[in-house]
Amino acid sequence: MPMSEFAELVDAHYQALFRFGMSLTRDVDRASDLVQETFCIWAAKGSQLRDRTKAKTWLFTTLHREFLSQRRRSSRFSDEPLDEKTAEAMAAPQDDAERQMDGRRAMDLLASLEETYRVPLALFYLQQHSYKEIAEILDVPIGTVMSRLSRGKEMLRRRMTDEPASAPKNILTIKREGVRHG
Repeated sequence: MPMSEFAELVDAHYQALFRFGMSLTRDVDRASDLVQETFCIWAAKGSQLRDRTKAKTWLFTTLHREFLSQRRRSSRFSDEPLDEKTAEAMAAPQDDAERQMDGRRAMDLLASLEETYRVPLALFYLQQHSYKEIAEILDVPIGTVMSRLSRGKEMLRRRMTDEPASAPKNILTIKREGVRHG
C-alpha cells in the first residue's frame, strides 16, 4: 500500500477509532495504544482486504479484537469510572455550554454501563456504524446487536431520568404554606 494511501486511511479513521478505544478502555494511553496497534496490523495485513470500501469496518473489528485479546492476556482490567478529562476527550466538541454539560453527563452515563451494552451503543451512536457492521465488529448475530442496543438505550434512558442532572440546590424550596427562597 502506498504511504499516501495509508496516511489518508489514518487521517480518515484515527479520531473515530480513538473514541471507540476510549469507550472500551476508559484510558487515554491504552486507547492510543489500541489505535496504533490497529494501524500496525493494517500495515501488515490490510492488503489482504479485497473490498477497500470495508476498510472502516475492518479497522473497528481489528481494534475490538485487539482489545479483547489484550484483556484476556492481562489480569488487570480497569472498571474505574471515567474522570472528567477522559470524558471530555471522548465527547465531541460543542459550542453551547449547556449541550456540553448534557453531552458530558451522557458520556458519563454511557461509561457506567456494562461493556456488553456500552460497546454497541458507542459503535452505533458515536461512530455511526450500521447494525450489520456492529455485528461484524463484535462477531455476534445482528439480533444480538439489536437486543443490546435496545436494552442499553433503555438503561441510559432510565439513568437519565432517575439520576437528576447536577443543578444548583436550594434555589427554591416549596413548602405547603408557600414559597420560601433558599
